[in-house]
Amino acid sequence: MTSPITTNDAIDLRRFNQVFFEECAEHLADMEQILISLCDREPDQEQLNAIFRAAHSIKGGAGIFGFEDMTLVTHVMESLLDRLRNRETPFVPAMIDLFLEAGDVISMQLAGHREGGEVRPEAVDRVRLKLQQMIDAGATDCDGSGELMPPSEDVEWPQEFVDAAGSPQQEYPLCRYQLSFAPELQTFSRGIRVESIIAELAELAEPGAFHCRAVLTHLPELELFDPEECITRWHFTLDSKASRDQILDVFMFVADEDQLAIRKVAIEPPGTERLEGGIRAGTAPPFPPLTPLPLEAEGASSEAQPHPAGRRACDQDETAPGAFGRRSGETDSSIRVKVAKVDQLVNQVGELLITQAMLAQIAGSLDAQQHEALRKSVAQLERNTRDLQGSIMSIRLVPISIVFNRFPRMVREMAGKLGKQVELKTTGDSTELDKGLIEKISDPLSHLVRNALDHGLETTERRLACGKEATGTLQLKASQVGGRIVIDVLDDGAGLNRSRILAKAAERGTPFSESMSDDEVWQLIFAPGFSTAETVTDISGRGVGMDVVLKNVQAIGGRVHISSEAGLGTRVSISLPLTLAILEGLAVAVGGEKFIIPLNVIIESLQPKAEQLKTVNGRQVVQVRGDYLPIVPLHRLFQVEGALREPERGILVLVDLEGEQMALLVDALLDEQQVVVKSIETNYRKVEGSAGATILGDGRVALILEVTELMNMHKRR
Repeated sequence: MTSPITTNDAIDLRRFNQVFFEECAEHLADMEQILISLCDREPDQEQLNAIFRAAHSIKGGAGIFGFEDMTLVTHVMESLLDRLRNRETPFVPAMIDLFLEAGDVISMQLAGHREGGEVRPEAVDRVRLKLQQMIDAGATDCDGSGELMPPSEDVEWPQEFVDAAGSPQQEYPLCRYQLSFAPELQTFSRGIRVESIIAELAELAEPGAFHCRAVLTHLPELELFDPEECITRWHFTLDSKASRDQILDVFMFVADEDQLAIRKVAIEPPGTERLEGGIRAGTAPPFPPLTPLPLEAEGASSEAQPHPAGRRACDQDETAPGAFGRRSGETDSSIRVKVAKVDQLVNQVGELLITQAMLAQIAGSLDAQQHEALRKSVAQLERNTRDLQGSIMSIRLVPISIVFNRFPRMVREMAGKLGKQVELKTTGDSTELDKGLIEKISDPLSHLVRNALDHGLETTERRLACGKEATGTLQLKASQVGGRIVIDVLDDGAGLNRSRILAKAAERGTPFSESMSDDEVWQLIFAPGFSTAETVTDISGRGVGMDVVLKNVQAIGGRVHISSEAGLGTRVSISLPLTLAILEGLAVAVGGEKFIIPLNVIIESLQPKAEQLKTVNGRQVVQVRGDYLPIVPLHRLFQVEGALREPERGILVLVDLEGEQMALLVDALLDEQQVVVKSIETNYRKVEGSAGATILGDGRVALILEVTELMNMHKRR
């Protein structure tokens, strides 16, 4: 057997740790998603292979990067999965929970290396023992007693893996594998050690039945030689009882499909010789010299190459399907970039927008005929800047499925704890949202999902008594409406109880009126400490959920709206801006100040006539198409001197917020523009009624108005 290559030049792999952490987290998420989707059903071969590849990728990566503790659980888990794939162990539903528990332990170990989180050795040992019991006994019972059961005997085994008595063989038949591997030039710089691949292949081979050979693809001039570039192509031949998937898994982190070719041929067991009338013991088949395989397109035929005597062809030349731990062509289509670098780009393009606005303002003050070329250039700069801004912002957009994928596990476990049957449905998973918002919306959505499971959906018995399906439905929907993202959490449960909410409000001393509309009553549940739960549990009942949802959503410029119908269910809608970095706004003048009103809340603007203005309960309102809208003077809210005080002399900007409308009184409309949002709270202090600030083309700072707070300020005053 060819000895593995050794080198004295150690490669520091710590600089690649972050890449491993991210890939490991992705593999854990993929594995959990598959397991949750099974719903106690037996996984098909493709799903088993996907789970196995995830576990093997984590184990291989952990071993390469020196996180040996993470290989303890993954090794045993991989062994059990391999027995399932080979039908050596029958599937039982309890395995799904066990694999999920193993994933939690691996995630805990990952957090320990990534963030210094606590790692509980007893949890690691416990899940290892459970996995080993599954391997040793074939399966465990499903009632949690821990009693071991013998493997089921009514498993259908593939014909090639049963002996004359019909019992499953313990190993694959001996096969010969011939592989050609052409690594990419950047293989060494990615931290991949070919000697590790050689050693792992050698472990799978029978004793004395492993050969490898390296061939230079080209020989550069000495002055051009780069030791970090891989210019070697490798050819391997080995006899092994391992499956083809096990051979391919050695290249999990290494090869794309166009870099590996493999041929598998079956051979007779060592020590036998085939004659015309049968097999004669005492000899072994010859081990032929290496015959390199061409790295051609997938499906290339190998029929032109005769197979040595004593062997039968099992497979054609094959290119490894898919990428081993990487999606096909991923290196060509995507790269990993730190979020901080993207944020830096966003900030820089924001500054560029401000500079462009300054240039546009200067150019606008110049004579159009004398400076026509300059004005055209500035207009072109504006178009190019907007295109650049759109491209940069799209980098920060990620699918909301990143958040939605966290909930199947939560729903499964909470439904089991509550004794309810629940089906989770998600739509609009591909809707994209700014990464900063994705991170901040997870907690509010978790509160809403827990509330729907605990308070909204009834027990199975209650649903059947009401004539409903035994299984309740919880839906998560995401969609883009204009410049905002709307996320809906819907359930088909009992709906909100108006009388119970009002009774609780009376008990807590919360102001209310029996004449309040349903929408106004539903808003009462957002009060701090408000809860209609009869008992406090570890899930809910302490009244710290919905007020947290409202505060967190409003903190990122969002809005929450509730609609409910008794006996039919509840819908909670969260409306969020597409991004927090840049928004389309209308600049308005109030006295000597300028403000920015987000365009997505503006209905229209008008200069009212005297007959449209009324006074209701001491408040001035404007009549617009039969509706009376309250007038909110911005100069009064922000104490601006020198502003117009008579609505008929100024401009009213009509805004809408989840069906509630009002008219903002301003002196004049300036222009519509794209503004860069800056945190005024970070640089100064919190200014009530504002969602941040921006720098205008003339260098002045303008507040960006938050309509929700303006409504609340007006009501209080």
